[in-house]
Amino acid sequence: MKDNLAARLGGWSTRHRATAIIGWLLFVVAAAAIGGMLGQQSMKPYEQGAGDSAAAQRILADAGITSPAGELVLVHSTTPNGWHQGAAAVTTAVRATGLAKNFQAPLAGKDPRDALIQFDMVGDPDTAPDRVQPILDAVNHTKATQPGLTIAEFGDASANKWFNDTVGGDFGHAEWTAVPLAIGILVVAFGALLAAVLPVLLALTAFIAANGLLAVASHAMHVDNNANSVMLLIGLAVGVDYCLFYLRRERDERAAGHDRATALRIAAATSGRSVLISGLTVLVAMAGMFFSGLLLFKGFAVATILVVLIAMVGSVTVLPALLSWVGDRIEFGRIPLLNRRRAAGRVSGKVLRPVLAKPGIFAVVAAGVLVALAIPALGMHTEKLSIDKQVPTNVPLAVAYQQISAAFPGSPSLADVVVTAPDITSPRIKAAITDFTTVATRTGEFGPSITSTVDHKHNIAQVYVALQGNGSDATSIHGLSTLRDNVIPATIGHVATAYVTGQLAFSVDFNTALRDGIVPVFLFVMGVTFLLMLVSFRSLTVAVTSILLNLLSVGAAYGVMVAVFQHGIGASLIGTHAVGAIESWLPMFVFVVLFGLSMDYHVFVVSRIKEAVDRGVPTKDAVAHGVKATAGAVTSAAVIMVAVFAVFGTLSLQDFKQLGVGLAVAILLDATLVRVVLLPSVMQLLGKRNWYLPRWLNWLPTMSHKDHAQPPVAAEPKVPVLARN
Repeated sequence: MKDNLAARLGGWSTRHRATAIIGWLLFVVAAAAIGGMLGQQSMKPYEQGAGDSAAAQRILADAGITSPAGELVLVHSTTPNGWHQGAAAVTTAVRATGLAKNFQAPLAGKDPRDALIQFDMVGDPDTAPDRVQPILDAVNHTKATQPGLTIAEFGDASANKWFNDTVGGDFGHAEWTAVPLAIGILVVAFGALLAAVLPVLLALTAFIAANGLLAVASHAMHVDNNANSVMLLIGLAVGVDYCLFYLRRERDERAAGHDRATALRIAAATSGRSVLISGLTVLVAMAGMFFSGLLLFKGFAVATILVVLIAMVGSVTVLPALLSWVGDRIEFGRIPLLNRRRAAGRVSGKVLRPVLAKPGIFAVVAAGVLVALAIPALGMHTEKLSIDKQVPTNVPLAVAYQQISAAFPGSPSLADVVVTAPDITSPRIKAAITDFTTVATRTGEFGPSITSTVDHKHNIAQVYVALQGNGSDATSIHGLSTLRDNVIPATIGHVATAYVTGQLAFSVDFNTALRDGIVPVFLFVMGVTFLLMLVSFRSLTVAVTSILLNLLSVGAAYGVMVAVFQHGIGASLIGTHAVGAIESWLPMFVFVVLFGLSMDYHVFVVSRIKEAVDRGVPTKDAVAHGVKATAGAVTSAAVIMVAVFAVFGTLSLQDFKQLGVGLAVAILLDATLVRVVLLPSVMQLLGKRNWYLPRWLNWLPTMSHKDHAQPPVAAEPKVPVLARN
């Protein structure tokens, strides 16, 4: 039978290994160099949103209209009105830096011991975080010289400085932690240093190349600053997994007595084919984010597609060349205690015996556990997490925010109504804006502060309306809807174009776009994954069960995320607390990532089962063989993924904690409960029906799962079996 594509690619690379290896290195260097020269283009603030709020922000950005970076300093004394001297000292110290303007008189709080100092930073608000340190130093120095006073600062510049400093340091820590972790796990899995380092090196070179190409792509489509970190997260996980699957199969075939060339050919035809199928599935899942309609997800899609595609291609081209070149030296740095001979799938075999003996019971129990874990997801609440929810409660920035909020509660959320017209100063427009403020005041849904400014040069007017409520509750949201649906159409809408922006408007528009886009994304990912499984295995049953098992894994991950981060169950165990919501962009992203990554294990295991079935092995024996034969690779791959994702769960920002924990839990459940218990029990119950294909689908291409192995060469010495679970 004709070799499949993976076998042909592997065969070419082993015959032309110098070309494959040097070509890979040149590609990585060229991609990194070109990307470094061009630089990466980040998303503009208005590109991060959607709807009216994004349109308003773009109008202001195009006109060069920006709001200065504002700062707040709370002065709290131990005695009533004892804050005056401290407030004067803070103001004097901040003025002396020459970086502040627009000082307002200290605002006394309801508690006479509190006062709030408000000022703006001079210069471009975008660069304010880079220039705010002298002001922070001035405030801290005043705090040190004013005993008996509590002084805390919070604002646009100070908050963004903390974010920039902390996020950069966090990701640096994550990168330096994840890589040694992956190597350590592979050392245990393979029992040899070179065999452990090789997959990590390939994954890192794939990331470096993808990072360079992402910079090139960003000039056509701007990407979020977090895209690189997400790309590392996915690239390290899948890159190591693909190499691990391939290398494990090659080592197993060598241990079975095949010569080096035959072992490589079998690995290419089997594991290489599985890598192509699972990689294509991940690519399809990531492509689903293009249907979201949000540039944030489109950037994530480009980043993850690039790194997965490069890792997949490297696994079926340069990896066989490297293995052919290294040969038995792959076991360089052998660790005797880890390299001892073990029976294949010893642990998984013990688990499988009762599972295959009573598949119905185990299928119901496993599915029941996953459904139980998924139940909290029914009450999932998503929102764009505010600063007080994103930042750990014990850092100075969060403490300052909490102190200021407690002393001066109930600050209204401002809706910024941006009005454009050919002549903003015409009597007709002026009358419409006056009518707008009158009607808005009469509705009773808005605060007393309705102010307006006019930019004559760009014919733009801004009307600031204070929404009732706390800025994110139902009252504020209802007021925003009234403003957009009733007040503006009845006053300004018939003579000018008006859009509403602001923090609440941004959050509402973003969530609306997510709700509108999530169904097309889900349908696309599930539909194309179904077709890929149908074509790959020529089985309607395998295609359907693949979707259902993945949905159970995703549902359980959602449930755990809600239980931990929304309700606080077990949150203290991972160093966090309940914030009452899930970051709005996470459910869609977690869905596409998990749907893609779960297929890695699924394709790898089911392909091994199908190999046995194609050789005439009964389904029960084939299932046992497939699960046990892949147990070591799946376990090692899962441990690496869980470790990498768990590292990201240690980052400071709440959204990355949620992402890391959600992915880690899902992969852990998928590689254990799903692949070792639920999948084999379901396949055992279905028996021959696993391979059911309706007659009207017989036109589908036949894709062989046989390894076409040659008989082992007796003169070839066997290499020691690498440690496997």
